[in-house]
Amino acid sequence: MHNVGSRETQQSTREDGEVDVVALRRQRRTDWKRRQGHETYLDHAIIHLRAGKGGDGCVAFHREKFVEHGPPSGGSGGAGADIYIQPTASLTTLSYIPTRIVAQAGGHGKGTWQNGKNGPPTIIKVPVGTVVRELPRDDPRRALDEFEWEETQLAGLDDEGRRAALRKRRWVHYPTYAEDNMQRSEFGDAERQVYREERQWRLQRRMRAQHPIYLDLDKLEHTDAAQDVNAPLGLPRNQQYGHLVARGGPGGVGNPHFLSQDNRSPKFATRGRDGERVSLSLELKLLADVGLVGMPNAGKSTLLRALTGGRARTEIAGYAFTTLNPVVAVVRVRGDGTFDGWDADTVYDETRVEAARDKALMERGAFADAPTRNHQRADGETYKPLETFRFTVADNPGLISEASDNVGLGHSFLRSIERSPALVYVVDLSAAAPWDELRVLKEELEKYKPGMSAQAKMVVANKADLLAAAGSAEAVADAKAKLSRLEEFVRTELVDRESGRALDVVPISAKFNMNLRKAVELMQRYVEEARVEESA
Repeated sequence: MHNVGSRETQQSTREDGEVDVVALRRQRRTDWKRRQGHETYLDHAIIHLRAGKGGDGCVAFHREKFVEHGPPSGGSGGAGADIYIQPTASLTTLSYIPTRIVAQAGGHGKGTWQNGKNGPPTIIKVPVGTVVRELPRDDPRRALDEFEWEETQLAGLDDEGRRAALRKRRWVHYPTYAEDNMQRSEFGDAERQVYREERQWRLQRRMRAQHPIYLDLDKLEHTDAAQDVNAPLGLPRNQQYGHLVARGGPGGVGNPHFLSQDNRSPKFATRGRDGERVSLSLELKLLADVGLVGMPNAGKSTLLRALTGGRARTEIAGYAFTTLNPVVAVVRVRGDGTFDGWDADTVYDETRVEAARDKALMERGAFADAPTRNHQRADGETYKPLETFRFTVADNPGLISEASDNVGLGHSFLRSIERSPALVYVVDLSAAAPWDELRVLKEELEKYKPGMSAQAKMVVANKADLLAAAGSAEAVADAKAKLSRLEEFVRTELVDRESGRALDVVPISAKFNMNLRKAVELMQRYVEEARVEESA
C-alpha cells in the first residue's frame, strides 16, 4: 500500500482521492534522474597524468658456439609512452575521463642487441569545446612532478644513503659486479656524463613549466591518420594523436653504449627515466549555434523537444530545475522553412492533462493566427521537402538571480552558453512580469562576462497557451496587452549597441507546437550570419 501521507504521494493523488500510480512512478523516475544528473554529466575536472617511464638498458655479452667471450650486446630500453589530448565529437561530458592516468612504460632492453619497444601513446579523448589548463605550482590541487616525487623518496637519508639510492635508481649492473664497477674510473666518467644529461633534462622541464599548457579545443582536428594503417610514416605525431601534454621518459642505454678503448667490457647500463607528471584542469564549454537562456521552468526543455520533433531527451516536469545538465540537439530545417517535428501533431508535455481541450481553446484565443498544421497537397498527403539547413541548439539549466556568483547551478550554466554565437531568451509569458525575468537574465550574463548579453538575438515568449486558453474577450485583451508591454520593454532596454536593433520578440507555445516556424526562421538567420562572419 502507498503511504498517502507522504509528500510524493500527495502530489500524485487524483481528485477522487485515489493514488495515481502512473504519475507516482513518473515522479520517482524523475527524482532518480535528478539524483543521477551530477554523476553522469561533468563539465569541470582535475586530472593527474603520469607519462610512461623509460625502459631499462640491458647488460649482456654475446655468446655463441666457438665465441666464449663475445662483445657487449645489451639492448637499450624503449621510451615511455607520451600522453596526448584529442578533441572528439562523440563525447559530451568529462565524466568518462579518469582522474589519474598512467601511461605505459617502455620495454626493457634484452641481449643480442635487442632494444625495448617504445610505449604506445596514450590518447585522452575529450569533448569539443574543452579548455585545458596546467595547474600552477602554487595550486594546492597540483600533484608533485617527477623531480619533486623523487625528492620525497630521498627524504630523511644522509649524504651516503642519498648517493646509494640515486645510484640504485639510475644504474643496472652485471650480477656481482656492482661494487667492482663503482671502483672503476670508467664508471665515474659515465656517471658524470649521465648527471650532465639529467641536468639538461631538468632545465628543459623547468623551461616548459614557465609556459604552462593552455589548449582551447574548440574545433575538431584531422586525426584520421592515427587510425589509417597506410598513413605516411613521416606524419608528425601531433597531427596523428592530438596535443602533447606529457612526455614519456627516455629509455636507458645498454652496456655497448659505454664501450671504449679503455673499457672493452663494460658491465653496467642505465635505467630509464621517469616520464613527466602533469596536473591539468579540464573545463567544458559546450559548442552550440544557439543557446537557450531562461529562468527555471520557463519551458526551454519543451521548446527544444518541439524543435527536434521529440528527439531531444530533455526532462519536462512541473517543478523548477528539471534540467540539471546542458543538452545539445540538432534542428533540421527543410526547404520550405518547416522543420522536423513541425508536421507532428504532438503535445510536448509529459502530463498531457486535457491537452486536446486546451489546444482547441487556444486556437480560438489571442494567438489563433499562429500556424499549427503543415501545408497539404491536393491529394491530402503531407508534403515533406528535403532538409536544406541544420544547426544545433543547447538547452541549459535554469538561470536565477546571483547566478554569476555561482548561486544555484551558477557557473556550470553560464560556462555552457559562453561559446554560443546566438543566445535566445526564453521567458514565461504567463508570469506576472516576464520583463523582470529579462532584466535579471541580462544582468547575470553581464556580471559573469561583460559583453556577453550582446550575443542575445531574440526573446521567445513561451507558454502563450496559458493566457489564450480561456478564450474570452477579456483574456484575449490581457494577453495582447502583456505581449505589447513585453515588446516595449525589449525596444527600450534590450537594444543591440552595435546595430541599434532591438531583439526580436516571438510569442509561442512550445507545448502545442505553435508559432515555432517563425522562431526557427529567425534562429536560422542568426546562425547563417554568425557563420558568414566567422568564415570572413
